[in-house]
Amino acid sequence: MLSTCFIHLKTQPWWIITLSLLGFLSLFKNSIFLLKWIFITFFRKPKNLKKYGTWALITGSTDGIGKAFSFQLAKKGLNLILVSRNLSKLKNVTREIEAKYPNTRIKIFEIDFSGPNISAGILEMKEAIKGLDVGVLINNVGVTYPSAMFFHEVDEEIWMNLVRVNVEGTSLITRGIIEGMVARRKGAIVNIGSGASIVTPSHPLYAVYAATKGYIDQLSRCLYVEYKHYGIDVQCQVPLYVSTKMASKVASVEKPSVFIPSAEKYVESAVGSIGYEARCTPYWGHSIQWWLASILPDAVLDAWRLSIGINRRRG
Repeated sequence: MLSTCFIHLKTQPWWIITLSLLGFLSLFKNSIFLLKWIFITFFRKPKNLKKYGTWALITGSTDGIGKAFSFQLAKKGLNLILVSRNLSKLKNVTREIEAKYPNTRIKIFEIDFSGPNISAGILEMKEAIKGLDVGVLINNVGVTYPSAMFFHEVDEEIWMNLVRVNVEGTSLITRGIIEGMVARRKGAIVNIGSGASIVTPSHPLYAVYAATKGYIDQLSRCLYVEYKHYGIDVQCQVPLYVSTKMASKVASVEKPSVFIPSAEKYVESAVGSIGYEARCTPYWGHSIQWWLASILPDAVLDAWRLSIGINRRRG
């Protein structure tokens, strides 16, 4: 049968053979991609996070994704360092976690990443946790616009706050924690990026937010390469919409759905991805949306995102 196929191919024009070969290669590539996605999404085992260290530090830990990470990492047996600007919320979350996981040791630090003294607050925290085996860092803290705005409408105070929290805060706390990881030659850093800077080619009417998340993505990739030989796994996780207070305020996300998970559902997937790829979209529904976006022309995505931004601005 195989010889018959070869004889048949010899009788075909060269361009038909070329197109057939290209079609076969494309089918083979897509099949490998699909099988890899199925394995990673549904069958790959999570890493034992305790191998990185006994403590995890989570920024923005009192709401949404950060709070969900705090509970999931406590469930994995890690002690927690919770960082947020609201001391009352920090104490409430601590009580909730201790009620569910009484063996978890918890330290809390009140740091306002939008304030003028970020460096001082992080330095004070760094001194207080000196000697702790901090193996996992979750850089979750982040802010966005209060509403959709054209770039010229964004007050300086708003976009400077975005830069301080999303860029300066993430950089400073990573700088403060990674030294200990280098000394111990182990660690995992997760930076929470955004589909606004990666999945779509643009995010109009949220330009500065998307730009700061683009910084997070590139910083993560560079650190992934720089520190891999130190035993430190750096990763940028790229969520799309997650049902949180921020998403509700900005995108009118009212409740979870198949493609918009709750923070808890998202983090279940996110924790399982720690320590693997330099960039990933842990939740399966988000990865499908990313794939769909990847096959559309940039012009179509640009027009779609612009129309969404304008509609939100009018609303």
